Amino acid sequence: MQNNSQQSTQRLPMLQVLLCGGMVVTLAMGIRHGFGLWLLPITQDMGWTRESFSLAIAIQNLSWGVFGIFVGMIADRIGAFKVLIGGALLYALGLVGMALASTTLLFAIFAGLVIGAAQAGTTYAVIYGVLGRQIPPERRSWAMGVTAAAGSFGQFFMVPVEGTLIANFGWSNALLILAAMALIICILAFGLREPGFAGGAMPKREQSIGQALKEAWTNPSFVLLLAGYFVCGFQVMFIGVHMPSYLKDFDMPPHVASVGLALVGLFNIFGTYLAGNLGQKYPMHKRYVLSGIYGMRSVVTILFLLAPLSEWSVYFFTAAMGFLWLSTVPLTNATIAQIFGVQHLSMLGGFVFFSHQIGSFLGVWLGGYLYDANGNYDMVWYLSIALGVFAALVNLPVREAPLVRKTAAPA
Repeated sequence: MQNNSQQSTQRLPMLQVLLCGGMVVTLAMGIRHGFGLWLLPITQDMGWTRESFSLAIAIQNLSWGVFGIFVGMIADRIGAFKVLIGGALLYALGLVGMALASTTLLFAIFAGLVIGAAQAGTTYAVIYGVLGRQIPPERRSWAMGVTAAAGSFGQFFMVPVEGTLIANFGWSNALLILAAMALIICILAFGLREPGFAGGAMPKREQSIGQALKEAWTNPSFVLLLAGYFVCGFQVMFIGVHMPSYLKDFDMPPHVASVGLALVGLFNIFGTYLAGNLGQKYPMHKRYVLSGIYGMRSVVTILFLLAPLSEWSVYFFTAAMGFLWLSTVPLTNATIAQIFGVQHLSMLGGFVFFSHQIGSFLGVWLGGYLYDANGNYDMVWYLSIALGVFAALVNLPVREAPLVRKTAAPA
């Protein structure tokens, strides 16, 4: 039996799913992409080291990955609606806690554990599960690209907003304002109430969770996708969190970092949308696109480090890296859906994203640790380049053909 059987004949309107899902990701991803802007204001005001801030954000990424697995399981069983409500409430609580934390331990709990759990319930694993169930397979990769582009727009829009809030209201009050904005996700969640989960009902399943996990983890392509996504997390979080401080060390004015991160978001809109379209147009060759993205990240980074540092070199680098930033997301998730089907897509996407977040943890934490140890970010840049080459190679052997199960396994 093919693994792409539909769980329900009823579907939400495609436009409604794309709008509500895109706006949820815009808010959730937009807020978190600006956290690098808080590194210097918080550490200077509170007298903390860069490593202490970096560790909290690293814990956030690891927490996001760990909770993402279990949140994905829950979303696959009860639908996305209740998960999104809970995630939005946690997001607001975490931001308030960040604003009021008086010690590095409290800051790590709220900025790390709480917001990490909140992001697990409001970002790609949950939203892509809805897309997988509600969007026909022939439009799925495109729809995932559109939603990833919405997350990119969130970065383009929210990073300057967050910088303005910090400048005008101070870092603590700016976090409280963001907490109120995160609650908008509760309203958007009503547009993602799936018919198949109405009244607490659960769609009929051909596989149990254990069967789905065994099938995935014994499939080499799943493991290779995990390895590539690990590199994605390392690269984007190192740049996203440490780029403002890296530029500050070279006496670049603060607006360069804000504009640079905004350019990442702007060009990521085009990159993710194009990646989703390419995945739809060439459904059996997404691995080549993924490999090219990772390889180009290393090339762009090498050129940035070799060129004389200036405002324009920063803008060219962030624009180019932005085009490659989250373009791996729709391709990776669409490949998982294509191989394994959509019944457990949120859960499997959660496992792959956990690998991404382990990379994110190391990218953020090593950035702070190696900076404090060496007084510069050189070693982390070199490691990022090497990992990009590694990811380009491991994606090439991925086999994208849908699995054909001989008999329906009883769940």
